[in-house]
Amino acid sequence: MANKERAVAADYGLGPNEYPRGWFVIAEAKELDAGPMAVTYFGQDFALYRGESGRVVLLDAYCAHMQTHLTASKSAHIVATDAQIEGDSIRCPYHAWRYDADGHVDDIPYHDGPCPKSASLTSYPVREVMGCIMMWFNPEDPSGEPHFEPPYLNMWDHSNAVHWELDHLGEVPIHGIEITDNMADVRHLGPTHGAPCEYFEVEMRDNMVIQRQGGYLELYQAQLDTVTWYTGPGLLLSKQKFGEVTMFEFIANTPVENGVSKCWHGALSLAANNPPTAEDIEGAKGLQAGVLLAFAADFDVWTNKKPATKIMQMKTDGPFRTVRQWIGQFYKNAEDGKVVQQEVNGIHPVLGFPQPTAELKESGFEDDCFKTTDDK
Repeated sequence: MANKERAVAADYGLGPNEYPRGWFVIAEAKELDAGPMAVTYFGQDFALYRGESGRVVLLDAYCAHMQTHLTASKSAHIVATDAQIEGDSIRCPYHAWRYDADGHVDDIPYHDGPCPKSASLTSYPVREVMGCIMMWFNPEDPSGEPHFEPPYLNMWDHSNAVHWELDHLGEVPIHGIEITDNMADVRHLGPTHGAPCEYFEVEMRDNMVIQRQGGYLELYQAQLDTVTWYTGPGLLLSKQKFGEVTMFEFIANTPVENGVSKCWHGALSLAANNPPTAEDIEGAKGLQAGVLLAFAADFDVWTNKKPATKIMQMKTDGPFRTVRQWIGQFYKNAEDGKVVQQEVNGIHPVLGFPQPTAELKESGFEDDCFKTTDDK
């Protein structure tokens, strides 16, 4: 197959920012058990580590002294002897300048005077949420307070919950907007996933877009009902019920560079036993592998398509333009983003599809959805 061109934010009419504002997964929490990490997202290099208190810290990668990457070296003596982390601070592997968790140099071993303030690095807001390390990215105010909190599932805290271990799906050469297109794409659910819709609607609610849909799922020979939502442009959660099973699926996509996304996947379910048995855990892994098959079908399509910078939309397609307008808010400054919210907030039905019934909406199926870490 010939190399496909890559589309960037400007090709979709997004902007003025090259990358979106929001919460994004940058690592699985357990990866930090092996020590500090060098990570690259949003076309930037970062130093990620866990301090001795357990605090997770994310700094710009390069020491101001001689531009050494703080966490890429594994052979330097202070790294190999586990002497790099002191409290919640980190020492550069080259000359041992020490940076605190706020990015300020607070010690230079061979210098008795005050440390240069100009050597400070940006420290980014991070959260450890449901086994993930998430960063708040805002190109206009990199170290500023987040505008909203990442999502959180109450089910995560249940004593019989079987937590996901994330599927690391790697990079896909597609802009994130084409991943979030799925929130509008009612017509792909039958051909791609074998679950044609019987009802469908999309709701915009400020920094969230919510999809409600249901139909017969051929894979499990059962009715499938889902409520799926993005919190910002990079974090998807989906409450799904098929047969006697109710579970949450998690999908994260983070820009590595403009037009390239890195993806993760997981599934959260409750075990029959409390605490879960080894058999329960294996069953949950099988459930996660099963729902991954559906996402893998999307992943396969994305890997083998050209960018759809404009969609030849039919009247009976889903609301692609509205979903893309919603995601555009995160590429604008915060004030202009609020204007977009006012324009798109509300429920958007699709021609030819019934909306979910009032009975379904009032059934409690949406309980535990739309929570954030503020609600814990």
